[in-house]
Amino acid sequence: MIVRVLGEGQYELSDDRLEELNSQDERLAAALENKDEATFRAALQALVGLLRSEGVRLPDSELVPSDIVLPRPDASLEEVAKMLGHDGLVPG
Repeated sequence: MIVRVLGEGQYELSDDRLEELNSQDERLAAALENKDEATFRAALQALVGLLRSEGVRLPDSELVPSDIVLPRPDASLEEVAKMLGHDGLVPG
């Protein structure tokens, strides 16, 4: 799957990491609902950290459709809340 981090670029990530992405996404959504800044920040960093450590960064010259779009790592609670859909940031 292709995951875009706004302001950073795209990563190719194995589909077998979807469950882990969803777990962090649920944590992030709960933190948003509770307005828990510390947990929100940790969950967002974990999402982006997973991509950086397990994904393969695509060259900026290679632009392909993204399956998932994540906010930039320093996004605010309010910015991420606007991006959140029914399934969270990570569909499924």
